[in-house]
Amino acid sequence: MKSIKEINFKGRKALVRVDFNVPMDENKKITDDTRIRESLPTIEKLLSDGAAVILMAHFGRPKKGGFEPELTLQPVAEYLAKMLNRPVQFTQALLGEGKVEEMAKNLKAGEVMLLENIRFYPGETKGDVALAEQLSKLGDCYVNDAFGAAHREHSSTATIAKFFPNDKYFGLLMENEVVNLEKLMHNAPRPFTAIIGGSKVSSKIGILENLIDKVDNMIIIGGMRYTFTKAMGGKIGNSICEDDKMELALELMKKMDAHGVKYYLPVDSVIGDKFGNDANTQIVPSGEVPDGWESMDCGPESCKAIRDIIMSSKTILWNGPAGVFELSTFAKGTNEIAKSVAEACKQGCFAAVGGGDSVAAVKQMGLADQMSYVSTGGGAMLEYLEGKVLPGIKAIQD
Repeated sequence: MKSIKEINFKGRKALVRVDFNVPMDENKKITDDTRIRESLPTIEKLLSDGAAVILMAHFGRPKKGGFEPELTLQPVAEYLAKMLNRPVQFTQALLGEGKVEEMAKNLKAGEVMLLENIRFYPGETKGDVALAEQLSKLGDCYVNDAFGAAHREHSSTATIAKFFPNDKYFGLLMENEVVNLEKLMHNAPRPFTAIIGGSKVSSKIGILENLIDKVDNMIIIGGMRYTFTKAMGGKIGNSICEDDKMELALELMKKMDAHGVKYYLPVDSVIGDKFGNDANTQIVPSGEVPDGWESMDCGPESCKAIRDIIMSSKTILWNGPAGVFELSTFAKGTNEIAKSVAEACKQGCFAAVGGGDSVAAVKQMGLADQMSYVSTGGGAMLEYLEGKVLPGIKAIQD
């Protein structure tokens, strides 16, 4: 793996792809700076070496082609300058107009420049070679630190690496993601428990199938579990279910049996008579949800059983919430899993957490720093766990 740790970039002009696609409110104020914060070690390493740093990032999904004022990265440039405690050069001009090229040419050691939203170029999402070549001329080495975009074969995340055959590297964030995911998939201490949630089986088929020959325990939670419950003859009331995936659910259980994987489906459910915090609730066996009611979370017996499995594990992968986590009335199952995983980590367990709601849960509870590894890339992590080759990683490794 080509890491930047062993390289001195003094006098170099480093072109760095970062993931600054951060949430903002209506006043363009950044509401969660995690992605920016996670990129700082790489930027600061390059600056301390004496490099000039040119950052590339995307924001949102531009539709028109060309500059769109509502999707400018200017607020990010201003925020980053405060975090780095140094100016960040920025222009809303685009490549080909001369301004960007001139600023990059004149950038000195220890200075930082952020390019305007890379997705303002229609060729970016198509992996356009001409755009990648244009970008490559701005620097003399390339660093990819955008794990969150590593599953995209875009000009700035993959194609550009071709123009730096001997000068392409993983940033520190990307390196950390790859090292931890490799450990998880190929060198995990046993017993290995996967906790997989989410609303649909269809979105997690790839992960479930790819993990069958790697894990000892599979805990299936979230809305997807009701497809399994109904497939086994249970009553699920108005709970979410993919009827066309019930046969697949039964096949997955047969495969797990054949591989000696112990799988666990929650035995009780917290159900509500409507989708809202003010719903009437009750706890029932998972396969006995009455008509007109919807299963929204794991019940207390399930939380206890899941905790027991977690505490006996040496490796844990958690991806997906236990229930309707965004409603506080139905967040207990997810929160209990977060607490149990944190406790297991204190006893030496290696735990990886990924996926929006799982990550949100550990952050909300102040437990993120107690996890072994919290992934910054939702879609990228999913594809990696499915066994897919990520273009942004392959481009550096080739």
